[in-house]
Amino acid sequence: MAKDIKIATLLKEKYINLSLKEKTKNKVIVELVNLIAQSGKIKDRRAVANMLLKRERLGSTGIGNGVAIPHAKSPKVVDFVLGFGRHQEGIDFGALDGEKTHLFFILASPENEVGAHLKILADISHLVKDKFIVERLKAARDKKEIIRLISSATT
Repeated sequence: MAKDIKIATLLKEKYINLSLKEKTKNKVIVELVNLIAQSGKIKDRRAVANMLLKRERLGSTGIGNGVAIPHAKSPKVVDFVLGFGRHQEGIDFGALDGEKTHLFFILASPENEVGAHLKILADISHLVKDKFIVERLKAARDKKEIIRLISSATT
């Protein structure tokens, strides 16, 4: 049975960056991994970054509507960690709709937690299908507002 993990519970202010700087897909992924590595839940950030990049080569996690959900399961992750990044200008992330990506939810999960990993991805996907929520996440003034938006939308 998959653990029932709420994205609002997983996401912490310290894993939110509202001004991502990098300009390419690969560098943004590394920037996001460095953000979530602060959690102490990642034993080897380079290995996790490589897993995420390998996952992207299978197909972009840019799902459209300005959103990407880079994710990976790895033996180098000891517990679930979720980060959120925002890029003001947006970058080419190879999104399905061809538009620039502004919002990034990065998920790193333990290798053996497939069910919970998929459930968290489904919850994020459901959240960002709402264009109103996406616009509010793009316009949020601070990290607390991001947490509030996600919490109220996922309860």
